[in-house]
Amino acid sequence: MKLPGVLVVVALLTASSLSACASFGTFAGQDTGDVTFADNAEENMRKGDAAMDAKNYQEAAAFFEFVKTKYPYLEVAKNAELRLADADYERDRFAEARERYQNFVRLHPTHPKLDYAAFRAALTHYKEIPSDFFLLPPASEKDQVEVRNAASALTEFTRSYPSSEHMAEAKKVLDEVRLRLAEHELYVASFYARRNRWPAVVVRLNTVAKEYGGIGLDERVAFGLYDAHKELKEPAKAKDALQKFVDEHPDDPAAKKAQKLIAELPAAAPASPDAGT
Repeated sequence: MKLPGVLVVVALLTASSLSACASFGTFAGQDTGDVTFADNAEENMRKGDAAMDAKNYQEAAAFFEFVKTKYPYLEVAKNAELRLADADYERDRFAEARERYQNFVRLHPTHPKLDYAAFRAALTHYKEIPSDFFLLPPASEKDQVEVRNAASALTEFTRSYPSSEHMAEAKKVLDEVRLRLAEHELYVASFYARRNRWPAVVVRLNTVAKEYGGIGLDERVAFGLYDAHKELKEPAKAKDALQKFVDEHPDDPAAKKAQKLIAELPAAAPASPDAGT
C-alpha cells in the first residue's frame, strides 16, 4: 500500500534529520552549536586545529571529542585527547586540563608527545598561582599551596624528562616559582622581625639560604641573619653570615659594606686556659 504523499515527505525529512545529527547541532548529548563534522578523522582534526587558532576553543573541543569518540582505535584519537586538554588549558580550565594531561601520560607512556603532556600538566599549577593584582595583597603574603605544587611538579618534570625540548622553559618557570617561595620565606622572616622573634627569623632566613641560594636573594639573607644574630647576642654567627656572603660574592658592591660591619663586630672571646680539660 502506498503512503499518502504528505507522509512520504515527512518520512524523507525525518530520515534526513536523523542522518544530519552526526554532522552538526549536537554530539554526545552536548550542544556544539553550528558545528559540521567531516566524514573522516583527519579532516575533523584539521577543523579543530583551525578553531583553536581562531580561539574558538569550544568549537575546537567539539571536533576533538568527535574524533576521540568515533575513532577510538585510530592513532589520531590520542592526538585528539591531547588537543582536548589544550582546549581546556586555553579556556583557563586548568584543573580539567591537568586531569586530561595526567590521564594522557598514564594511558600513553610511549607517545612522542608524552613530555609535552607532562610539562603542561605541571604548568597548570603555575597558572593557578595568585597574581600580584594591585587591589590584592602581594603574592608573597598569600597562600602558597599552588606555588609549592608548581615547584614540585616542575621539579619532577625536569628529573623525568631531561632531554625534553621543553626543558629550557620548564627551568625558567621553575626559577620564577622558587623565587616566589623564597620571597614568601623572607616575608615571614620580616613579620617575625617586626615582633622581635629573632630565633624564628633565623630559621626562615636559613631556609632561604639552604634551599634558594643563588637566585638573587643572598644579600638580603646575609644582612638579615647579621641583624638577627646581633639581636640574639651572637656576634660570631653574625660574622659568619656576612663572611659567607663576602666569600661567595667578592665583587658585589655590598661586600664592602659587609666587610666594614664584620670589622665592627666584637672580637671572639679568647679560649679559657683550661678549655678542653
